[in-house]
Amino acid sequence: MLSYRHSFHAGNHADVLKHTVQSLIIESLKEKEKPFLYLDTHAGAGRYQLGSEHAERTGEYLEGIARIWQQDDLPAELEPYISVVKHFNRSGQLRYYRAPR
Repeated sequence: MLSYRHSFHAGNHADVLKHTVQSLIIESLKEKEKPFLYLDTHAGAGRYQLGSEHAERTGEYLEGIARIWQQDDLPAELEPYISVVKHFNRSGQLRYYRAPR
């Protein structure tokens, strides 16, 4: 069996899709007056260095989060996710957070 290390794939197009859907689900749950708990049972490290050897080896993030995080003309569905990415990247240098710390 092959092993999987998310540091090679963090921020790729599939990761952006997954986190966009997660953000939309959470936004929908927040509209209800009942409390909820969201637990990511498959979360990896809290943050990933996109300039690391692993990330640079595949370069997958270049076609994912790096391609869209500074765009202003994105579909509304991406807003909840991208606003979190922008919040953690006020310095202008892209850092990628996968799970809350």
